[in-house]
Amino acid sequence: MTVWDDLVGQERVSEQLGAAARDADALVTAVATDAPPPEASKMTHAWLFTGPPGAGRNQAARAFAAALQCVSPDRALGGVPGCGFCDGCHTALIGTHADVTSVAAVGTQILADDMRDTVRKSFTSPANGRWQIILVEDAERLNEKSANAVLKAVEEPAPRTVWLLCAPSIEDVLPTIRSRCRHLNLSTPSVDAVADMLVRREGIEPAAAMAAARATQGHVDRARRLATDPAARERRAAVLKLPLRIDDIGGCLRAAQELVDAAADDAKQLAEEMDGKETEELKAAMGAVQGGRMPRGTAGVMKDLEDKQKRRRTRTQRDSLDLALTDLTAFYRDVLALQLGSRVAIANADAEDALERLARGSSPESTLRRIEAIGACREALDRNVAPLLAVEAMAMALRAG
Repeated sequence: MTVWDDLVGQERVSEQLGAAARDADALVTAVATDAPPPEASKMTHAWLFTGPPGAGRNQAARAFAAALQCVSPDRALGGVPGCGFCDGCHTALIGTHADVTSVAAVGTQILADDMRDTVRKSFTSPANGRWQIILVEDAERLNEKSANAVLKAVEEPAPRTVWLLCAPSIEDVLPTIRSRCRHLNLSTPSVDAVADMLVRREGIEPAAAMAAARATQGHVDRARRLATDPAARERRAAVLKLPLRIDDIGGCLRAAQELVDAAADDAKQLAEEMDGKETEELKAAMGAVQGGRMPRGTAGVMKDLEDKQKRRRTRTQRDSLDLALTDLTAFYRDVLALQLGSRVAIANADAEDALERLARGSSPESTLRRIEAIGACREALDRNVAPLLAVEAMAMALRAG
């Protein structure tokens, strides 16, 4: 199994990255042996991965990072970097490689404080790997100050530093940054490709794999979660019942409250799993005795961690809400397809009775207005409108049609 096996339906991108990894390996070998570097190299110091949600932007960037750090002896025999088994590949893939630094938005933005140490590290030589790699998972969330810090680092990088930026589209990144990056655009994997991956990699029954892939419309991570996590299936089933529960104002308000509460529960569960571990690790690093008080002068460090965890909980809740809104959009898209007699495959085949009921009881125009109401709710959440207010307004708009 190579590092490229996780890139579902991205054969073109895998081929380009594999070629760049081979050239990068040749460059490092040439430096180590004082040999002349290759004349024409497909390797560059900055890459921008774009594509729709679920296409695998972050997975592609991390697979490339692993291939760049690959230390398999097979490379000397003509093997392609990225074996997936050597220490370099393994630690890069699981996020523990000393020379692969990942940056993701904790809240709604990547702040300059979050990037300061990372930018400083980008100017250092690799500690024990072949390259110093900086992977920015949410480049679209860079604010003005953090984006300017990245720009300066990308303009004049260290010789063995590689920047890997991930964003939904090229327009989400500053023109001055994207002009210095090699752009790779990933496409949404086909439903068949995602279903095949679930069967091969997760051992899911073919029928269940196809249902999960169709329900998520090619979103790899969501399809995997839906196929393997019963709780995820229960949450989705509850979301798909919402259109049938908004016959009156009370139903709208109850449905909105339940949707927001479910998202808050998801955020709380994740926080309980991560926050406690982070806090204990920081206390140990600061020299606190287990169960004892923190040393003097460390209160500010703990406060910074608590602020970071609070921002992450807020983002997790909004991400969970966004996932529910995505499922709702797909539901009404299926209603519209039935109303128009489209031959497009229905994503929510398990809710076909509800789809047909709504399709018969409303017009295509009202369905389009409902889809627009869901989009307006997502925009409101992006503008930091209180989640309950945004979802209640959406539920009332869905009832009105």
